[in-house]
This record gives sequence, C-alpha cells and structure tokens, in this order.
Amino acid sequence: MIVFRYLSREVLVTLSAVSAVLLVIIMSGRFIKYLAQAAQGALDPGVLFLIMGFRIPGFLQLILPLGLFLGILLAYGRLYLDSEMTVLSATGMSQQRLMVYSLAPALLVALLVAWLSLGLAPQGVAQVARILNEQDALTELDTLVPGRFQALKGGGRVTYTETLSPDRGELGGVFISEKRVSRQDGKDRGIGVLVAEKGHQEIQADGSRYLILKNGYRYDGSPGKADYRIIQYDTYGVLLPKPEISSEIGEREAVPTSELIGSPDPRHQAELQWRLSIPLLVFVVTLLAVPLSKVNPRQGRFLKLLPAILLYMAYLSLLIAARGQLDKGRIPMAVGLWWVHGLFAVVGLLLLYWEPLSLKWAARRDAREVAHG
Repeated sequence: MIVFRYLSREVLVTLSAVSAVLLVIIMSGRFIKYLAQAAQGALDPGVLFLIMGFRIPGFLQLILPLGLFLGILLAYGRLYLDSEMTVLSATGMSQQRLMVYSLAPALLVALLVAWLSLGLAPQGVAQVARILNEQDALTELDTLVPGRFQALKGGGRVTYTETLSPDRGELGGVFISEKRVSRQDGKDRGIGVLVAEKGHQEIQADGSRYLILKNGYRYDGSPGKADYRIIQYDTYGVLLPKPEISSEIGEREAVPTSELIGSPDPRHQAELQWRLSIPLLVFVVTLLAVPLSKVNPRQGRFLKLLPAILLYMAYLSLLIAARGQLDKGRIPMAVGLWWVHGLFAVVGLLLLYWEPLSLKWAARRDAREVAHG
C-alpha cells in the first residue's frame, strides 16, 4: 500500500500540473477569440468570463486524458531515471503489477471525465449557446463602447459615440456611417453619414426601438463623386433591429445525454458513442503509457516522450476521423468508434507484454542451443 500510494500520488500530482498548464493555454487562445468579438461589438464584454466558465467542462474532458497520459510518462520516467523503478523491480514489481497500480488513478480520472462528458459539458455548451443567442439579439446600443468606432451588424454600419450614459440611454457626439443599398436591384448607392450633437433610445409600444438623434446633419453620396446631398435636421430617427432571441439550440453537443439514449437519429447515436468513448480513452492511454514510460537512465526521461505523443495524436485523430465517418453513415453503428479503442488497446498489450515474451523466447532459444551443443 505504501508503494501504491506513492505511485498514485506521483501520477496525480504530475497530472494536475500538466492539465493546469494545458487548460491555461487552451483557455487563453479561446479567450482572445471572444475578446476580439467583444472589441468588434459582437459580444457584451460582461459575458466573457461567464462564457469561459461554461466552456471549462468541455475543455477538461479532453485535457484530462492527455494529462494522465503525460503524467504517467513523466512520473514513471523520473522513477526510472532515478533508479527507483529498478529497486521496485528487484522487490518483485513487474510491468503487469505496475499497470494494475496505475489503473487506480486512471479509474478516478475516468469517473471525472465521464461526469464531465455525460453531464457538465453538454450543459455548458447549452448555456453558451443561449448566451450567444441572446448576444445576437442585442441592439447596437447594448454593445456600443464610447470613444471607439465599431463595425456592427456584419460591417454594414459603423457607429461612434463620444459619450454614453451608464444606462446606455443617452449618447453624445454621435457618428453613424452606413452603406446604402437599393431595395429594387440591390446596387450600391453610396454611403450615408449621420452626425448629431446627442441622441437617445426610444422604445415604441410595439417593441420597435429607435435611436433618436438631435441637432445634426445627414450626408448622402458616393466617395469621390460630387453628387451628394446635405440635410440638416433637428430630430432624426434611426430604426434599430428588433431583438429576436432564439430559444432553439441546434448543436448536438448541447443535447442532454438522457435524450441521446435510445434516439433513432444516427447523429445522436454518434454523439452518444463519442461521449462514452472519452472515459474509455482514459483506460486505453493508461495501457499505452505504462510500457512507454520505461526508459534507460542513460538515455534520459524524454527519449520516448515524442513517439508517445505522436502515438496519442494518432489515436485521437483516428477517433475523430471515425466519428466523422460515423456521422456520414460510412461506418456501421454497431462497429462505431469501438474498433479504434480495440486497435490501440491491442497496441498497448503488445507494448506491455513484448519484453517478457521476448525474454522468454530468447531463454528458450538459448536452451535449445545449449541442448544441441
């Protein structure tokens, strides 16, 4: 039990460190993407951290198997390098027993991954989808940032306001540039520019929203041409798009697992197999990592790290490719993704038992040579 606790602690500590680093890297890249959307006015900056929080379970369900794989490689590799595994082997610690000991932290990680994959991750995707749907329903004033030009609604309109009240109701120093397109033939009719001293939002009884501008000018024309007109106004109303919040979530990743079970939809069945495959992935990568972690102290602990990572990438890539083929109906649902796990489980068993079998075959060969003189 002392050896078991020691090995489990080494693996879990390394797993935690590796997973934390991978999570920070992935979340940083995704956060930069959302931050760019917020800077363009497509997202409210106030929901960025909320979105990232809901995305964490989806990130972790893929990070933890990789973290366990690297954790076993690094932890056991250090033990081989420090000759601790040599001492354990001298006391009867075989590769098979080491595998049995490694299955305990693997079981813990698999249960956590199953909870994330089957429960939390779909809920997180659903919440993110709802937030994004609500963001799509925001008017321009809801995402406007004072002192910054923002291209809104597909870039067709550029809006600027010098000042904005805390309740986003009053604007000062307003500038709006909008492309004008003919409704009859869809041809470009130039650019319309609005400038105003101030403005405010007004909601009509039918729910329509208007930006009411005060004391300004409207310029219509095409850049580089003299055919333009200038209109001075005291009050000018700009219709804002009416919010339409979509309650439907089309992403199958957001469908609860309970609805996937028994569903006749092939895409739902493929999604269910994918969610079940991720916890199974944990046990298979453990089977691969234990024999790959064995290194010669003279060669260093990182000798097999690159081949091991390439093997893991091949495993995950083949699993993703099989998922795509399963969606298209090119792989029978009964075969599904299980053949990929079976293939790499066989590879892991070969790696685990290859050395003992090689030694046994060599001993038999030497015995035959001695017998024949």
